[in-house]
Amino acid sequence: MFVDFANVIIRSGNGGKGCVSFRREKYIPKGGPNGGDGGNGGNVILVGDAALNSLSKYRYSPRLFAKNGNPGTGNNRSGKRGADIQVPVPCGTILRDPETEEILYEIIEPGVPVMLAKGGKGGLGNQHFATSTKQVPRYAQPGLPGVEFPAVLELKVMADVGLVGLPNAGKSSFIQAVSHARPKIGSYPFTTLNPQVGVVELSDYRTMMIADIPGIIKGAAGGKGLGIQFLKHVERTRVLLFVLDISPFADQPAAEALAVLLRETEAFGHGLTEKPYLIAANKEDMDPDGAGLQSLLDSLDTDDAARVMSISALQRTGLDSLVEGLYSHVNAAE
Repeated sequence: MFVDFANVIIRSGNGGKGCVSFRREKYIPKGGPNGGDGGNGGNVILVGDAALNSLSKYRYSPRLFAKNGNPGTGNNRSGKRGADIQVPVPCGTILRDPETEEILYEIIEPGVPVMLAKGGKGGLGNQHFATSTKQVPRYAQPGLPGVEFPAVLELKVMADVGLVGLPNAGKSSFIQAVSHARPKIGSYPFTTLNPQVGVVELSDYRTMMIADIPGIIKGAAGGKGLGIQFLKHVERTRVLLFVLDISPFADQPAAEALAVLLRETEAFGHGLTEKPYLIAANKEDMDPDGAGLQSLLDSLDTDDAARVMSISALQRTGLDSLVEGLYSHVNAAE
């Protein structure tokens, strides 16, 4: 199950307490202090894992607790250090303060550990407190407590291009046609319920990642349909691709659909309206006389009309030019 949000509790381990002990050996009636130190508490470490694509594990197991350090023992033996807990998350995960909404950490690269909470330091044993005037110290330090705090894990899919369109515009067909992704496709609204990411392979060993999100409808900013919460998954993209249905069987004309998408992305904010974009006029195979395409072009100004590329995801026509155009915009946006 795809989960992109989880409330968790993070707690590092407490340090083990130091030991109060004295040397006891035959023929040595007054041995000195030999209490060992407590072990340090374990750390909580966040690390990106490229093989993961969901936070479902932490929705049902929200306690991210490291182990406590063991106390010291006699004969100057230190306690065992508490085990760290490594928390693998998908790349693109952020850790947020639940009260202030401040982003505390952001995981972009796989395999790079991020320390969330450092374990408490173990206490010193009484061997450290012997002096010339106090040769029998009966005191050892308690271990320092670890750190505990609530946090929110939130996943934002990482990709170069984000697909935005109304339900049934053909976004899933497009990503299936240009990549190895195999999303669910159907002739009814909201066949895509979770974000999908596909890798597009171009010539000369070039690659590009494309993210598809559930369809956006009019009023999504107010909670209609699946809402606009999935737009966060195209926040990290460099380029947007608005996918429009130009066939006569579309629920509404392509020009009106584009206006809806622009309005909803503006309502979402987070810099989406500042991203460069192209417009895919999809289903040209169902627009044989070109009336749908021409109607769309007539409604746009010169700049937006230049962004329009006619394709058929089903017939796989016009895709090479569109993919090359997207790749050029991605590199220009770096």
